[in-house]
Amino acid sequence: MIMKLLKAERMKLKRSPVWLAFLLMPIVPAALGTANYVYNQGILSKEWLSLWTQHTLFTDYFFLPLILGIYCAYIMRLEHANNNLNKVFTVPARRSSVFFAKLITAAVMLLFSMIWICALFVICGYIAGLKDPPWLTVAQWCLFGTLGGMVTVSIQILISMNIKSFALPVGISFAGGLSGLAFLAKGFGHLWPYSLMSYGMNANAPQKIAESGGYAQFTVICAAYIAIFAIIGAVIASRRDV
Repeated sequence: MIMKLLKAERMKLKRSPVWLAFLLMPIVPAALGTANYVYNQGILSKEWLSLWTQHTLFTDYFFLPLILGIYCAYIMRLEHANNNLNKVFTVPARRSSVFFAKLITAAVMLLFSMIWICALFVICGYIAGLKDPPWLTVAQWCLFGTLGGMVTVSIQILISMNIKSFALPVGISFAGGLSGLAFLAKGFGHLWPYSLMSYGMNANAPQKIAESGGYAQFTVICAAYIAIFAIIGAVIASRRDV
């Protein structure tokens, strides 16, 4: 049944305007980060690493939380219209499965976004005159950034399910990204859920995952948050009045 629900979610997103956000919004921080790197190469002397810090400075704290907020709010938007969510919960499937299908759909959109962001990073590096991109390192950053982003997705799907407004969950996600910057600055980026995506992507260059328990601890923390918010969402969906 979960596969049928996923297929239904995919059909809802077909020809959706949300893909414009997917394609266009990551270009803006990529362009800003590249320009900042090019005009400050006297200070930013670590080539690909320096370029990455400039890209993620704009992407992780501003644009990507906004994009994820849009994804999750849009996935739930059709269900909130005309009380369609109540109709969806009457289909012959567990209500928790409906919630998990939406969570998985948002996670797949996150993965595609991360791949696109990394592709833009490499393209911009070549444009900036850099050579021999560190493929394995970039893949590692994106992998753990995706894992951290899954925490944000699990929170935002839960919020969007319970708030009918489209703009408010998006605003919460954007504010969460800003709060992540504050927690990273205080040294708690490996604990605050909205910091984990930027922390996993090594957005704050001097502060590495290895300094706070390593990748194993980071993975456990992310998995715990995802499980907690997913269980909460599934329970709320199961007990929701129709």
